[in-house]
Amino acid sequence: MKAMILAAGRGERMRPLTDSCPKPLLKVRGRPLIVWHILNLVKAGVTEIVINHAHLGHMIEDALGDGAQFGASIAYSPEAVALETAGGIAQALPLLGEAPFIVVSADIYIPHFNFSECLNTLEENDPWGNPHPAGQRDIAWLYMVKNPDFHPGGDFALTLMGLANEGTPRVTFGNVGVYRPEMFADIRPGDHARLGPLLREYAEQGRIGGELYRGVWHNLGTPQQLDALNAPLTGKPA
Repeated sequence: MKAMILAAGRGERMRPLTDSCPKPLLKVRGRPLIVWHILNLVKAGVTEIVINHAHLGHMIEDALGDGAQFGASIAYSPEAVALETAGGIAQALPLLGEAPFIVVSADIYIPHFNFSECLNTLEENDPWGNPHPAGQRDIAWLYMVKNPDFHPGGDFALTLMGLANEGTPRVTFGNVGVYRPEMFADIRPGDHARLGPLLREYAEQGRIGGELYRGVWHNLGTPQQLDALNAPLTGKPA
């Protein structure tokens, strides 16, 4: 299985830090955000990684190279202008192949996430060896988190049948997912396309499964949030 790390965002709320450094290279606990993901992917045996980039993308390539220093093989999907999440994935499809792949946002901090759990989420058969019903939870699998303070209403309802647009309990998409490439087949390379509407469309069809991730998860948006995570290392109050 391959993985894609989304690293094309400008990081406007993280300015002025991102004026001179791409957000994925900002350090948390002494390590760039994006490197946490690379090391955890390699630990799970996922060594073929695609990274898209736009703002200061050359700095990302200079820092990570071909991935050999991490035991990975990294390919890049540059964007002249950031294409949004679904657009970026669609443009990178030739690098990702025909099998399901993992996608994770570079600007979340999930130091203990076990990517090996992603490997079999879209298997053709259920755990008892029986074929899944056609069209049921077969296009994507999302890892959800409890609603953070900045997003109290959540994104989807998590049910036994998968993700639903309506209902309770509501949970928030944690920006880690497994997708089949055909989900993005109708997006032309170079087109801007957001992921949210696409997810809601397939959730309405009952084709997205998910589970609640209970580990450490932070969506880093501001310098203050970055400082708070690094505070134990600098002696500042947590």
